[in-house]
Amino acid sequence: MNALNIILQPIISEKSLNDVGKSRFTFKVAKDADKNQIRKAVEDKFKVNVINISTIKLHGKEKQIRTRTRVAKVANKPFKKAIVTLKEGQKIAVFESGK
Repeated sequence: MNALNIILQPIISEKSLNDVGKSRFTFKVAKDADKNQIRKAVEDKFKVNVINISTIKLHGKEKQIRTRTRVAKVANKPFKKAIVTLKEGQKIAVFESGK
């Protein structure tokens, strides 16, 4: 797998933007990627030094949508999230534009 297939997208939320000050960045990653692959992909793509990686598997949640005639059930897809801690003072430009 290459870096484009491992790092799917950054997760921009209030919590992830608060962690930017602590040099922690959150990404949605491929479900079958391990920590070593994620580390190599982040270092190659963004030219930074990774100190620590935490991964979380999130299950899809089911929710109901009401229409005129019925109640439909829609499920979000499960995904894997990686929180990457960088060396002090290093940043990723994608998260800087989110502020």
